[in-house]
Amino acid sequence: MVINYEKVDEISGCGVYEIKCVNRGVEGKIKNLIFSADGPKPEIIIEDALTNNIRIIKNEEYCLVYDKAITSKGLTWNKLIDWWGGREQLSVLFDNHDIEKSLYERLNKSLNDIEKKFFSCYYNIYHPILNEKLPALIPQVYLHYDPYTLIELKGQKRIERQRMDFLILLSNKERIVIELDGKQHYSEGDISSPRLYSDMVKMDRKLKLLGYDIYRFGGYEFFKGNMSEEDYNNKISMLVKDFFDKLFTKHNVL
Repeated sequence: MVINYEKVDEISGCGVYEIKCVNRGVEGKIKNLIFSADGPKPEIIIEDALTNNIRIIKNEEYCLVYDKAITSKGLTWNKLIDWWGGREQLSVLFDNHDIEKSLYERLNKSLNDIEKKFFSCYYNIYHPILNEKLPALIPQVYLHYDPYTLIELKGQKRIERQRMDFLILLSNKERIVIELDGKQHYSEGDISSPRLYSDMVKMDRKLKLLGYDIYRFGGYEFFKGNMSEEDYNNKISMLVKDFFDKLFTKHNVL
């Protein structure tokens, strides 16, 4: 909970203030951060239903599970590098630069071409500026999870949007979701689908009410057309920089 002081009146030249409590962010602690899936869906069981402890029993090799506590300072790129070095037992054999490169390459494996450009621009622009304060841009994070596949459910979806394209954790409560929307978000084939669009905005409302910040990029924003590769990369860089400059200013990161 954040306490703000708001000026509500003025008497004889002196301000009159009220104390206002502002709920900020998502309630509850993060317990399971499963991300960067680059293969078959992991099969998960609840090992202890009383404490919500889970265990991946199949396809664990295709995803990453961050098992450290998310503190009030969130999850930075440096913390993710330290965790990766320990997980892969790289700290003894390699220096920090090589561990960082290894992590970057692993995360990149889970991304499509547009997401790779987005991720690369974020890293290249803000790593030199923010250094150890750089928030980790976490890809392909499981938000909801249905243990059954679409084949087993006979094509019926019980949960929409099981994974987020990217997640930033500025603290254990401030959670920023970034979605890069391809046409599968709002069309079936080449035909626009009001149903898919409705499902998407309904889920957005639900997450916003829980305290998540959600930002969407439309697929057309990444349209290349007849641009040269250099011009296209510059376009994406400007798009990424404009967004994150404003986002990080809003959240006092920059």
